Amino acid sequence: MQILIMRHGQADLLVQPDQEKPLTAQGELEVTLMASWMKKMAYQPDVVWVSPYLRAQQTCNRVVEGMNLTCPVITQSFITPAGVASQVHDIIDGEIATNNIDSLLIVAHMPVVSYLVDSLTKHQHAPIFQTASIVEIDYQPEQMVGNYTRMVSPIDLC
Repeated sequence: MQILIMRHGQADLLVQPDQEKPLTAQGELEVTLMASWMKKMAYQPDVVWVSPYLRAQQTCNRVVEGMNLTCPVITQSFITPAGVASQVHDIIDGEIATNNIDSLLIVAHMPVVSYLVDSLTKHQHAPIFQTASIVEIDYQPEQMVGNYTRMVSPIDLC
């Protein structure tokens, strides 16, 4: 199974409250670039999970549009910046078991994205995500652990 974990694009840090920070023009460009790359790589998630925060929602919308995705997009309140990675990991395992998911895209925030990679790969890697970066994990549901495959950032594509 494939799990893609994406951090939202660059956000306007001056906007408050945190939940309402929108993407900047740079963030929109980053996300558009990454959506184009994912489409070129032929990623086809079965489902997309997205944080309820505005910048993640905007990131997700651009990705879905840019990749022409038709899969379900589900807003998940547990993948905010304060989300607990071990709980997200448990929920992923439950969803895989009950819904026959082969590919999952998660659009969320630091630090939960970093801790989630660490949890899913059993402490093999806890990367610091640049904005709009994506980590790919080859996940083995039977063992409830995966292997960190790679990280791609917008700067890598320029």
